[in-house]
Amino acid sequence: MDFTRVDIIGLSTSPSSGGAYALVLGEVEGNRRLPIIIGAFEAQAIALELEKIQPPRPMTHDLLRDTFEAVDVEVTEVVIDELREGTFFAKIRYCHDGEEHQLDSRPSDAVALAVRVDAPIFVAPMVLDEAGIVAEDESDISSLAEQAEETTGTGEDEPSGTELEQMQQKLEEAVEEEDYERAAELRDEIQRLEKEQQQNQN
Repeated sequence: MDFTRVDIIGLSTSPSSGGAYALVLGEVEGNRRLPIIIGAFEAQAIALELEKIQPPRPMTHDLLRDTFEAVDVEVTEVVIDELREGTFFAKIRYCHDGEEHQLDSRPSDAVALAVRVDAPIFVAPMVLDEAGIVAEDESDISSLAEQAEETTGTGEDEPSGTELEQMQQKLEEAVEEEDYERAAELRDEIQRLEKEQQQNQN
């Protein structure tokens, strides 16, 4: 299968998903855009690297990059290869000891790593056909985010709920204030709440 090369067009706050952002990817050779709703922590991880801002302590994706480098693993590309029931799926492809491997990943984590190792980002044609939006106004990223919610839901299967939304808002504020230690604590608490929610649904 031939995949389509994309670049990061921008990040925008999501109109209705509390504490979430829209990551907008665009075809390198084309005018379709792919908005994906992601969490505040992952959005900040991508934004910091794009702006070349060095946080006081390494973020999770920095540690992953450093670990790969330490064990001589080369990330060759990341691929957003599936859209199922409104949720995007991705693969991180890498080479180690002359052999090719891949890891399952959320698109946000895959992209956050890709920008750190300068790896290309690709999207499966079927994903672009289903969720891609033809851009009429390059500057109107927020409208793409709104369309993304209408067509694909939340993007990375993030749970809703008042408590989680409040925690996401606090996380967003901590990141904006560059209080990364507090942000990490909030992220862990959000993950705990999400796990409890999943257990209650089963």
